[in-house]
Amino acid sequence: MREFVTKRLYKDVLGTCTGRYGYIVAIVAILEIQTGKIIPGYGSAEFQVQYSAILFKPFKNEVLDAVVDTVNKMGFFANAGPLQIFVSNALIPSDMELDMNSNPPSLHSNDQKIEKGTLVRIKIAGTRIDATNIYAIGTIKEDYLGVIE
Repeated sequence: MREFVTKRLYKDVLGTCTGRYGYIVAIVAILEIQTGKIIPGYGSAEFQVQYSAILFKPFKNEVLDAVVDTVNKMGFFANAGPLQIFVSNALIPSDMELDMNSNPPSLHSNDQKIEKGTLVRIKIAGTRIDATNIYAIGTIKEDYLGVIE
């Protein structure tokens, strides 16, 4: 029974996001599995499980390394683990120009080029948290941010 509850915990919890704690990246240890209670009328049981986990909850002004996913006329989206970050054109240095004719579309300046797959260093400008997801806005308009070479 313990093995089934453990597998179910990993399946149901790992990789999910809670607004309060953030993304559950890894389950480190299962501390306690209490005796199950049968749910009348359903034929199933409910178990209370205590576990410790590694969490990822981004906060304002945190600097993260991310991989660019999409470039469009509004800015670009990048992924830092499970978190998707949007960087608006207003938060990109003014010397970077959008080239929608290139394949894939890219932003470029004299010494940097941002396209799908580029590794960038982003500072979180703000987050919005709801019950099951975290949304982030980032900037690369400060010193030491942008393309990582």
